[in-house]
Amino acid sequence: MADFRGTYTIMVTPFDADGAVDVPTLERYVDWQIESGIHGLIPLGSTGEFMSMSDDEIELVAKTVIDRAAGRVPVLIGTTAEDTRAAVRLSRRAEAQGADGVMVLPPFYCTPTDDELFLHYKTISDAIGIPIMVYNNPAVANVDLKPPLVARLSQIDNCRYIKESTLEVTRVRDIMRLSDGRMAVFGGIMGFESYVEGAVGWAAVPSNGAPGEMARLYDLVMAGQLAEARELAFKHFPMIDFVAGQSYVAGTKALLAAMGLPVGAPRPPRLPLGAEGIAAAKRLVDELGLKIRTTTA
Repeated sequence: MADFRGTYTIMVTPFDADGAVDVPTLERYVDWQIESGIHGLIPLGSTGEFMSMSDDEIELVAKTVIDRAAGRVPVLIGTTAEDTRAAVRLSRRAEAQGADGVMVLPPFYCTPTDDELFLHYKTISDAIGIPIMVYNNPAVANVDLKPPLVARLSQIDNCRYIKESTLEVTRVRDIMRLSDGRMAVFGGIMGFESYVEGAVGWAAVPSNGAPGEMARLYDLVMAGQLAEARELAFKHFPMIDFVAGQSYVAGTKALLAAMGLPVGAPRPPRLPLGAEGIAAAKRLVDELGLKIRTTTA
């Protein structure tokens, strides 16, 4: 099985002027991310607006990213669904398309019990042969996968990773301890801090705009250069804050547009940033030197 390590970008989904998935821009975006040194790609997460897309569009985005990456970096496909059967179907399809793994939020409406969550993830695991990245984001899923439950989920064969998206960075330590190392942790919000606590990766939104710099953060920590890593993180905190919170999709898309890679507007009910937000994105690009420099032809 694949061994996932480093900074993985939680990708936006580019839309064209008519609101359709913009495949050429998506391909350019994949190439630039990989050329910039990103360690992995995760399309169809929350930042990718999967809940606002049709099944055909989800299939198209997954295929495009997997095919364009062509094995250069691991690709994990978001296969979240409220219905366990649908999550199984999406995960099987992702595996058939060539995905290296899948990322799965808990069912987000029915507030499942611990036993129901265990059944959900075990059913998906039994249906596929690639790793599952469990995704804990209680702010959007209405479920909080706390470390003791995560340790229980780590007993499921393919549940080998978790994206831990709370501000309680000590959960990284507790998950590792309670699961006896079976569950490897990716930070979701707290990148640098999660690495310091022992996370093996960061499933990051900010690396949409700064893939090389956010990948280097991992490399510095792994090399024991914590002072340099902290300095790099602090330098980029204005951008990290900009793509956090309620406007994370709109903020990320505004940032990319200011960098020279327009990826369209978010889908309703999300709204694009107004003039003030767009101006702030342009200032960040100028201050941090975030222009896109190279892409594969």
